[in-house]
Amino acid sequence: MGKLLRGSSKNARFFIVETKDIVQKALDIHKCSPTAIKAFGRLLTGAVMMGETLKGDDLLTLRTNTDGLLKQMLVTTDANGNIKGYLSDPEVDLELKAGEVPKVGDLVGKGTLTVIKDMGLKEPYVGVSQIVNGEIGEDIAYYYYTSEQTPSVVVLGVSLGPDMRVKNAGGYMIQLLPEASENFIAKLEAKIKVMRPMTELLAGGMNLKRIAKLIYEDIDSKNDLALIEDYSVYEEKKISYKCNCNKDKFYKGLMTIDKKELEEIFIEKPELEVECHFCRKKYSFTKDELLG
Repeated sequence: MGKLLRGSSKNARFFIVETKDIVQKALDIHKCSPTAIKAFGRLLTGAVMMGETLKGDDLLTLRTNTDGLLKQMLVTTDANGNIKGYLSDPEVDLELKAGEVPKVGDLVGKGTLTVIKDMGLKEPYVGVSQIVNGEIGEDIAYYYYTSEQTPSVVVLGVSLGPDMRVKNAGGYMIQLLPEASENFIAKLEAKIKVMRPMTELLAGGMNLKRIAKLIYEDIDSKNDLALIEDYSVYEEKKISYKCNCNKDKFYKGLMTIDKKELEEIFIEKPELEVECHFCRKKYSFTKDELLG
């Protein structure tokens, strides 16, 4: 399980997450290449923070469609911190020369980020924005700015150990409130520029509350304890990679297929096996189960 911290101040609201276990589970399920899991892990991390803006049974889905080797990623999250996802080409990676550092943006490429919010209405809300650089954090921030007119800072990170397992993963999202002061904005921008990457903060042993304090510490003050402004933490909770698939859901989906097609399938094989994209769990159905 991961952890999430949510809070706000007079001028902004913030979300901070630690997602190492979530990204590791995604890696275990989807068998991603090193650069693919960094991209996918960032999308999972960003989405779970975005899910904190949901209520009740609302669902949020993020989908990337790009021209890079990693053509499509999709993640779905809810208001309770549950998230799941899949990617179209998990094993692809960049071909690098000796000494080159892989860039997530080069694997993702250019394209679009689609945000779908299912809030129980007749039609879900759908917002589409351009992928800015494929690094995911800036792409989510660009979506918020262009589609929801909410200036945001989104910092995401995933690091791997020598054994290619997830060493650290997490991120933070700061969103300005409508009446945010210019002074606060200037101080926040200055602070973000000098902060170390999220994976380094986690590797250094910082917990989420300490990272929140770090974000709000005033670097221009001679007093080390001074803050840009006071803030409050409203919620701390656990978050997890969780798939809610079951055999009944797949049964209902298969029953929408034309009976003739199903009969043709069972001519060639005694059972029809389906696999969940999100968790790779497989379900088998006999002819009697589907055709009676």
